[in-house]
Amino acid sequence: MVHDMIISSVFAVVQALAMLALSPLMIGVIRKIKAWFQGRKGASIVQPYYDMAKLFRKETVVSDQASWVFRVTPYVAIASVMVAALLVPFFTIYSLGFVGDLIVVIYLMTMFKFFMVLAGLDTGSAFGGMGSSRELMVSSIVEPTMLLAIFTMALITGTTNLSSISETLAISGIDLVRPALFLATAAFFISLLAENARVPFDNPSTHLELTMIHEAMVLEYSGRNLALMEAASWMKLMLYSVILSNVFFPWGIATDLTVLGMIGGIAAILVKVLFVAIAIAIIESGMAKMRLFRLPNLLTLSFTLALLAVTSYYIL
Repeated sequence: MVHDMIISSVFAVVQALAMLALSPLMIGVIRKIKAWFQGRKGASIVQPYYDMAKLFRKETVVSDQASWVFRVTPYVAIASVMVAALLVPFFTIYSLGFVGDLIVVIYLMTMFKFFMVLAGLDTGSAFGGMGSSRELMVSSIVEPTMLLAIFTMALITGTTNLSSISETLAISGIDLVRPALFLATAAFFISLLAENARVPFDNPSTHLELTMIHEAMVLEYSGRNLALMEAASWMKLMLYSVILSNVFFPWGIATDLTVLGMIGGIAAILVKVLFVAIAIAIIESGMAKMRLFRLPNLLTLSFTLALLAVTSYYIL
């Protein structure tokens, strides 16, 4: 038992660091694909790494109106996503799943969001307050949707542990595939776009303050603090993509400690995350950002899909 916990802990740390290291690359791939759709060459897919290094070298400027909340938020943000990453299976089912389940992961992400909203309000900036209020409006529908979507998988597999969900589905093959799986996947994917400020909910590359949600909350950050906020946001996108890949479609994930299994697990998750990145890039290239007051309609649709997933599990 102790031996298994040590192995799981080691793999959890390795997987969390791997997700952190690959998250800027995922952003670079999305930007590159969007550039191709726009007829541009675009920056290299490793450009986010250079941007991060540049921010860490720059001076940090803090408003004299800011309190300790503003200063501590970047560290809370990166810490919350890293702890959540320890609980999520990446290329193998071995993680710290025995410490926390899907509810812990969702509310670690909520802690990240809570502090970011407070930081947006803390400096007294009009744009920060506007972005914070919009973020809370979106999250009030997104969080129940995500919980219902992953809870559907918990119903199918009989556990709320993310690693156990992945292992059960990976071993059972197509025996547990049912309509609820696809309904929950659709609901979670819409929530992924909303939680990570992607089109049609927000435009991550916009500089028009009146349309900002996420960017308005980090507008006052600079230097190392901005680098930490960006790293946490990129890591959050990677984390949700991995949950989508390994909780809803975990086939290919390593269920044993063999070399062949590990290589297959790494290859499988890279392909699945690349597929998610391509899907995000296609959506952002083919759609415009929705009007703010139309966002609840799409969010309600995602909640309805998640609710139908739970209902269909009992009916079918």
